[in-house]
Amino acid sequence: MSVPTIAISKETLVKLGLKQIESIHYQSTPDELVQDTLRIGEGVLTDTGALAINTGEFTGRSPKDKFTVKDETTENSVDWNNFNHPIEDKYFHVIHKKIMDYLNERSEVWVRDCYACADPRYRLNIRVITEKPWTNLFAYNMFLRPQEDELENFSPEWHVISAPGLKLDPKECGTRQHNAAVVSFKHKTILIAGTGYTGETKKGIFTILNYILPHEKNVLSMHCSANMGEKGDTAIFFGLSGTGKTTLSADPNRKLIGDDEHGWTEDNVFNFEGGCYAKLINLSKEKEPEIYKAIRPGAIVENVKFFEGTNTINFDDGSVTENTRVSYPLDFISNALEPSVGKNPKNLFFLTCDAYGVLPPISKLSPGQAMYQFISGYTAKVAGTEAGVTEPKPTFSACFGAPFLPLHPGKYAEMLGKKMSNGNVNVWLINTGWTGGSYGEGNRIKLSYTRAMITAALEGQLDQVETIEDPVFGVAVPKEVPGVPTEILTPKNTWKDKAAYDEKAKFLAGLFIENFETYASGVNQEILDAAPKI
Repeated sequence: MSVPTIAISKETLVKLGLKQIESIHYQSTPDELVQDTLRIGEGVLTDTGALAINTGEFTGRSPKDKFTVKDETTENSVDWNNFNHPIEDKYFHVIHKKIMDYLNERSEVWVRDCYACADPRYRLNIRVITEKPWTNLFAYNMFLRPQEDELENFSPEWHVISAPGLKLDPKECGTRQHNAAVVSFKHKTILIAGTGYTGETKKGIFTILNYILPHEKNVLSMHCSANMGEKGDTAIFFGLSGTGKTTLSADPNRKLIGDDEHGWTEDNVFNFEGGCYAKLINLSKEKEPEIYKAIRPGAIVENVKFFEGTNTINFDDGSVTENTRVSYPLDFISNALEPSVGKNPKNLFFLTCDAYGVLPPISKLSPGQAMYQFISGYTAKVAGTEAGVTEPKPTFSACFGAPFLPLHPGKYAEMLGKKMSNGNVNVWLINTGWTGGSYGEGNRIKLSYTRAMITAALEGQLDQVETIEDPVFGVAVPKEVPGVPTEILTPKNTWKDKAAYDEKAKFLAGLFIENFETYASGVNQEILDAAPKI
């Protein structure tokens, strides 16, 4: 992208509340933002030319400190729950003033105009105002980038204002602690204070799109990745963080539509974003070559450690956080689709990393089972690095994205159900987790096997294959898959201790049933019948 000649007007800055700052950097290029970060001493270059930064106190999202303003716009439409925390409108104004006063005390601020939604019918113009140049570079990477001629009359519909260095007074600001991410649908503004974690910016926009698109536009918003084959066949991959959305959608034989956030309309699937935000922990060139090659000039790597005495990333070092990340523009992936819009999907994949080693590596779901699994949104995370902790931690996140869903999960589930039915879509449950035992005893299913299973499903090679019904979860498990050892397809066969498998399967089934009690009263009998059998 060429260096913009457009400047932001003083009148606009005054309207924004930026009145006293010596230097406003508007629409800086990636190289300028990298140089600004190096100049202020908040980053270093890796040996491949990517910018490495440390996000400070927060190396991940802080869900308990994310607030939505409860007012006449949202009172009866937002599903107020464990993720959608209400805050009064008066506190929005207090925090907004605090942030603007704080930014006006800085010597420089970075401003970027960008947009979300690759389908022009749903384009959302965004203005991002940041204390840090690297937050601005993240916005450049992750959102869609207007052409220079589009900037002349650019009119932002939403604002994101980020001030990581500002610590809030909880009593004065109505927050839980000194950091907060506050969304106001009335004022169309996202305020981020006290946290440098860049993902708050990305997920803030995702959250508002999860409200606007289903509620106002009849478009299903999804926490998923998507890619497209040579014949135009689109595949969607749902899954929570760490289940393989980014890895599995970056398939060299298919065009990447996007790795995390999409909308499904009557006639297409489109990416919300202009970039990817991939996990780096245990990354290898052999297993994930596309992501590995994307760590180059313009990319930002977060909270990584280097091999001692070098600027070479040690991808296996999670001492700062297991949530090490890289952000890069979509076109860093060699086979990215441009524009990032695909046809309606033929196959949906629900990804789960089952660290208990119970679920089959691939199974086909009936419509009722698909809805049950979508509403459940299951994965099990391994215990991380805490000494002495070996048990996996189960996570159920409705629609595979509960923290980002302002509306009731039933709304998204209902829309998905209709789309699956109308499009006669195949739905597959893919376990990218453990086989031969739980975490600590069994082994992680090989990525090459998972890719082979997904390829077989996409190419129709499993359409006529004989299946067996899983005795606990009822799903249809193929008896054979090209390129995959037959013995791993049925989980129980991979366990030395069959009785231990039965116990663990019963345990996991109980977790599913207990979790689903929250939703049982609002679903039909077909979905209820899809529950596991103990």
